[in-house]
Amino acid sequence: MLRGREFLMKDAYSFHETYESLDETYDVIFNAYKRIFERCGLNFRAVIADSGAMGGKDTHEFMVLSDVGEDIIAYSNESDFAANIEMAPVVSNYEKSTEAPKSLEIVETPNAKSMQEVADFLKHDLNQGMKAIMFKVDEKFVLVVTRGDHEVNDVKLKNLYEADIVELATEQETKEVVGAGFGSLGPINVSEDVEVVADHAVQYLVNATCGANEDGHHFKNVNPERDFTVTQYADLRFIQEGDLSPDGKGTIEFARGIEVGHVFKLGTKYADALNATFLNKEGRAQTYIMGCYGIGVSRTLASIVEQYHDEQGIVWPKDLAPFQVHLINLNVKKEEQVELSDQLYNQLLNSGVDVLYDDRPDRAGVKFNDSDLIGIPYRVVVGKRASEGYVELKYRESGEQEDIHIDELQKHLKNLLA
Repeated sequence: MLRGREFLMKDAYSFHETYESLDETYDVIFNAYKRIFERCGLNFRAVIADSGAMGGKDTHEFMVLSDVGEDIIAYSNESDFAANIEMAPVVSNYEKSTEAPKSLEIVETPNAKSMQEVADFLKHDLNQGMKAIMFKVDEKFVLVVTRGDHEVNDVKLKNLYEADIVELATEQETKEVVGAGFGSLGPINVSEDVEVVADHAVQYLVNATCGANEDGHHFKNVNPERDFTVTQYADLRFIQEGDLSPDGKGTIEFARGIEVGHVFKLGTKYADALNATFLNKEGRAQTYIMGCYGIGVSRTLASIVEQYHDEQGIVWPKDLAPFQVHLINLNVKKEEQVELSDQLYNQLLNSGVDVLYDDRPDRAGVKFNDSDLIGIPYRVVVGKRASEGYVELKYRESGEQEDIHIDELQKHLKNLLA
């Protein structure tokens, strides 16, 4: 259901004269979406996101927490902060070692290409190494340096340069530029044609290791600024579990999420492309400022099922269930059961209760299994005690059941559904 070829989408667009007006509408729709997902009973987070190809400045995704989710969410364990992992900023709270800088030294590192292999070979912790990766940023070569235990975040790199395209350089391109393959890249003695940028954590390293831009060799006792120059330091890594939350409250934890809604501040990107203008109060042509808002209706439905189910099937929240009551006639050959079932069906419908009526000539076990699978909140079974006016009422969520007289049934159901 999450990746069906057909899906339902609720789309909305807003058009504005000022960015202040866009901000107001964005907040209104953002809060409306929050209320919708809250009323659906979903465990979700509104997360800071990357606008990607949509363009624009500010955007939030509404992510339902689920183990089958396609995205990773970074959230605080003590506040409402949440962000897509690509967009979560990292708090720079590193401490520099008081160790005295040592002389730079080049060493052979045969068959050691990954950061872990180099760390094991040189007998140091992973966080004492420097990782260097070559990117092409709008066709310009950029060498990005992070600490060995960190991963480069290409979305942050793209936003740093306000670039259109960021992609990894091929190994052949890398060799042509610096003379070495992927396993031996480093920031020392790099061509002037290559810009070197580094994550904030790098400037706190003392006597670290890095590739020597010579296959099978690495430098020891590397110290930033003394041994190489960085064009700029920036937040260029993925946030990790245990990092401080960017809002200063608690630490970061990860969860998987299913995207069910998205809101964008598009700005003038599409209006500019289409020359979409209006006459403002002064009678002058002005470009529309746009917002875009969407909910994946069928994805929301699938997400609800992911969060509300058990081994038997779906457990619909009562406000979202396709029916409120599942009425089952256990034996269609018994006249008293048929009469009572038909009577209850009509009474419940007339009182405004949505009822699914199972009067199939199937065995009781088949009907019960199907009932649990469909997951309607309340099941009313007309069986052996029909002649006495008693039916069985089962609660799908808890599994509890009780015998109840038909004179009390309707009032009891109304209280449950209120």
